Amino acid sequence: MIYEDRYPIGQQNFKILREEDAYYVDKTAFIEKMIRSKSKYYFLARPRRFGKSLFLSTLEYFFRGERNLFNGLHVDTIDWDWAEYPVLRLDLNTDRFAEPGILDGVLDNIFRKWEKEYEVDNIVEPLSTRFHNIIESAHRKSGKQVVILVDEYDKPLVGNLNKEENFEHYRAKLASIYSNFKSSAEHIKLVFLTGVSRFSKLSVFSDLNNLNDISFDNDYADICGITEKELIDNFKGGIQSLAEEMELSYEDAKLRLKRNYDGYRFAPKGSDIYNPWSVLNCLSKKMIANYWSMTGGASVVAECLHNIDADLEEFFNKQCDLQSLVGLDLKNADPLALLYQTGYLTIKDYDNLTNTVTLGIPNNEVKNDLSRVLLPLYVKIKRGSVEGKIRDLIASMNMGKPDRFMKTLEAFFAGISYEMKMDSENNFQNAVYVILSLIGANAKVEDRTSDGRIDLTIETFRFIYIIELKFDGTARQALDQIKEKNYSRKFQTDHRRIFKIGASFSSKTRTIEDFLIEEDNHE
Repeated sequence: MIYEDRYPIGQQNFKILREEDAYYVDKTAFIEKMIRSKSKYYFLARPRRFGKSLFLSTLEYFFRGERNLFNGLHVDTIDWDWAEYPVLRLDLNTDRFAEPGILDGVLDNIFRKWEKEYEVDNIVEPLSTRFHNIIESAHRKSGKQVVILVDEYDKPLVGNLNKEENFEHYRAKLASIYSNFKSSAEHIKLVFLTGVSRFSKLSVFSDLNNLNDISFDNDYADICGITEKELIDNFKGGIQSLAEEMELSYEDAKLRLKRNYDGYRFAPKGSDIYNPWSVLNCLSKKMIANYWSMTGGASVVAECLHNIDADLEEFFNKQCDLQSLVGLDLKNADPLALLYQTGYLTIKDYDNLTNTVTLGIPNNEVKNDLSRVLLPLYVKIKRGSVEGKIRDLIASMNMGKPDRFMKTLEAFFAGISYEMKMDSENNFQNAVYVILSLIGANAKVEDRTSDGRIDLTIETFRFIYIIELKFDGTARQALDQIKEKNYSRKFQTDHRRIFKIGASFSSKTRTIEDFLIEEDNHE
């Protein structure tokens, strides 16, 4: 029997998780790898909701020597003295840091507890000096070097990417705190930092020349998240319950999980990774839904994409140098790096000859989340009518009703604000791409053929739609181009019904003004 309350949704405390007999995917082999290494300083970047905090908590109780919590796990079998080390865990994931003074208050509260615990006599400002004194006193009192764990070290920076003054304030403050990792090196056993990005011009990266950034390391690719093997080994019963609830076969349930929550890859030779937050929610609730989107975070990314006027479909299938994904610079923020580090793009392929990666959207869940946030940037309609129009598009597309499909698509553009960018074919195609992505359509923009590029193709189980969109042209011109260039030739051996649609879009009225439809007879 599967007990849903064993799914530790939102539980980031390793001790509570183990004491309550919750499901736990054993990641402790990575602890052995770390303690056998000569590295002393580690940094790991992963998107939100991937288990970074839980791994830090696992490290915390390991170094506190609480061996009973690790019974049955890999690290319980290794040669280790299980001595108790002083552990300083700095959690910056507790506030939004909307104002410059918030960080000082957070650090002051944390430092006061440590100063009391480790009997720091001379409490003086600034905060960086207090941190140094705490590290030194903890070492002196315990006789053991200190383990420092920093959870979401960059939270104040990520929350202020679009507020340069706040960003610079927090950058300087954090730089002074993290500078202790170098100046207090003799008192330190291990430092492990997690975050979303490796921000350039921050002392922790410029001063520590021996920092081991394992974010792209093949040996640590699976340190967070769930692999295919781990999913089957740990959650086979949960998958079976999901299958029964959804009236699917076990294999079909696995496929649905894979399409919606798998597809992340964090190293050149790493395996595909499932989002643990989404998997646990799905298995607990026995429902395929968009769980990651509920945690927020897409708005900054969407605004960035809209501002650079990118060709969205091309941008979401992009090649780049691996090194360009490593860090972020506020003044020269690379949209690709931002998308990768926040989890909206991931590694899909790697070319070791050129050291380049091909990036893509991980899965349907992320695609839907991003599309929903992008949609109002390209098309403004009444919020309450969105869901109904989406249902109409899906139904008409799957039922082979092109006239109804085009009329519904037309309705999306009928209420476009004149503040919207809709003065170029690229923006119009982006809007269509976002809409079709939102409904989960198997669509291609600028679909290449031997005779040219089809503006848009949509494929369903029974139907194929070939659509030519004339920007400030006529529907007749668009339909004639489909026929003259014989765009349907690539589907001539396909058994599905083919609809050819020519449509016109006016930059003046900012609507789809007309469309013509013909069915291809496969001659």
